[in-house]
Amino acid sequence: MQYSARVKGNLDQMPFTSDLSALEKPTQTDHPRMLKGMMGGQFWSVYIPIAAYPGASGDVARVLTQIDVVHRMITTYPDQLELALTANEVLEAHRQGKIASMMGIEGGHAIENSLSNLRMLYKAGARYMTLTHSKGLRWADSATDEERVGGLSPFGKEVVHEMNRLGMLVDLSHVSVNTMHDALDVSSAPVIFSHSSAFALTAHERNIPDEVLLRLKVNNGVAMVTFYPSYVSETVRLAWINLREEVSAQTEDPKEQAKLYRAQFATLPRPTLADVADHIDHIRNLIGIDYIGLGGDYDGMPPGPVGLEDVSTYPALLKELLRRGYSDADIAKIAGRNILRVMQDVETVARKEQAMRLPSNAQIDELDAATPNPTGTL
Repeated sequence: MQYSARVKGNLDQMPFTSDLSALEKPTQTDHPRMLKGMMGGQFWSVYIPIAAYPGASGDVARVLTQIDVVHRMITTYPDQLELALTANEVLEAHRQGKIASMMGIEGGHAIENSLSNLRMLYKAGARYMTLTHSKGLRWADSATDEERVGGLSPFGKEVVHEMNRLGMLVDLSHVSVNTMHDALDVSSAPVIFSHSSAFALTAHERNIPDEVLLRLKVNNGVAMVTFYPSYVSETVRLAWINLREEVSAQTEDPKEQAKLYRAQFATLPRPTLADVADHIDHIRNLIGIDYIGLGGDYDGMPPGPVGLEDVSTYPALLKELLRRGYSDADIAKIAGRNILRVMQDVETVARKEQAMRLPSNAQIDELDAATPNPTGTL
């Protein structure tokens, strides 16, 4: 959570019920703007930065610190927020006029190659896990790193099986295309893309190819369309690449590169709300309305598209979709019913699997003994 990173877990320094857009470093999320955005629920990302060696000792402690921040925030604001661990609890929070608060682990490095850690993080409240973040793991390849495993290793497939048994959503944002296919091959429950858009419109490696979207329909999962600027506009994506190349040509010092990049970033083009709607259109036209959600990635991205600057702007996007001919029923599905249906289906699969098998005791060194340990991973 960006809140935690900014104030080192001291929630008093960033009062959630105040308008935080006026801060020197403004946020994109707070309670007043969530109300304006007519939000009924949110997954709070309990993201932790990736260490030099993903899966290194200490990642579990760091993600637990983030989970603790979410629990404390909910306790601090009981009239505004309600912890939700199931789809029914999301609906109950909404009936009470509160924002249902769920948690997602962004990156499988958080489990430190241990199914025991995975189970304990589920018990602590995490309800989805993105299999990788920006770096590959010993058991899974990332979309933005060199491919070493070829998708999921045997242990990686066991991670997916155990997530199915627990009732934890398998999130395929950030993973390589081969990892997407492997996860779809082995998952007995619907999967999600928590914040990804359509590769056919914006050729960013973080986006979803049409071939995978077609498989997602068969899987009965959901693609949560993100608003991240370089994922929703090909013009913006290429401009970002060009700026990085220009900066790299000026200096090899990473700190100086970052400084130059920040100084020139404001000159780059920005996508618009219409660009995001185009991605929703593409997915609807390809696989139908039942497999689309919204994954804005607020407070996980730089300034968003024009018209979608913060969480208060969700209604503007829905208004644009209505203008394009979407029905009220379509809007309801995109705004929440599709992800709730996936949550319910995942919970149903978990009940069946828990009746059939015990928790897995698989160890990575045993399952992946025949798989070379990729350089730079643990």
